[in-house]
Amino acid sequence: MSMLSDLKVLYHLAVKPIRGADHAQRMENFYSGQADAYDDFRKRLLRGREDVYQRLGQDSAGKVWVDMGGGTGGNLEYIGQPITELSKVYVVDLAASLLEKVKQRSQKNGWNNVQAVTADATKWSVPEGSADIVTFSYSLTMIPDWFAAIENAIRILRPGGKIGVIDFYVSRKHPSPLKRHRWSTRSFWPVWFANDNVFPSADHLPFLQHHFKTELLTEQTNRMPYMPLTTVPYYQFIGRKNI
Repeated sequence: MSMLSDLKVLYHLAVKPIRGADHAQRMENFYSGQADAYDDFRKRLLRGREDVYQRLGQDSAGKVWVDMGGGTGGNLEYIGQPITELSKVYVVDLAASLLEKVKQRSQKNGWNNVQAVTADATKWSVPEGSADIVTFSYSLTMIPDWFAAIENAIRILRPGGKIGVIDFYVSRKHPSPLKRHRWSTRSFWPVWFANDNVFPSADHLPFLQHHFKTELLTEQTNRMPYMPLTTVPYYQFIGRKNI
């Protein structure tokens, strides 16, 4: 990754105003100028994806997988060889420029079962009627009605289906039994991310735990690129829909 590419991404993250009449237009406005450099920069920024996608990819032959807010389709590479055995993989996103990368990546890798879908994660339905796996990789924080997106995932998941979520977050003031973040962490990150219409929430994990049986939950931190000594909290969650 070159410094020039990093600077392009940082410009869109920290400087360029985000414009648009609706969420879809704002998403495309934000990502269109950085689509080519998107994946390399975010490999350093968005940690925790590989473990979740590899776990969910085990014993997934013949199943339907939906990656909500899946962007360029880069998440799918973490699944590994099992992706070729899935019946169908849908990458759902509102940013058309990112979905073009999905098509290019699928053609390059010979993923004939992967389809890019321009749609709203809070409303989209699976053509097959139900899905076996639904994932959100750092996309819930960018969906204004994130709770509606999770409720839609519940709706389209078959009984016993699984959800996987990785995202930034901050804790509640009194989050027991989850980790408690310092006041500075709970106050700084929502304000800093809001410039990019990213909204770390204290309610993601409680909401997910309420609606799914927890199979995996980790709470970790990652160093922010070009922000020395600064770490941002993120979580990994895998849950099973009740039968």
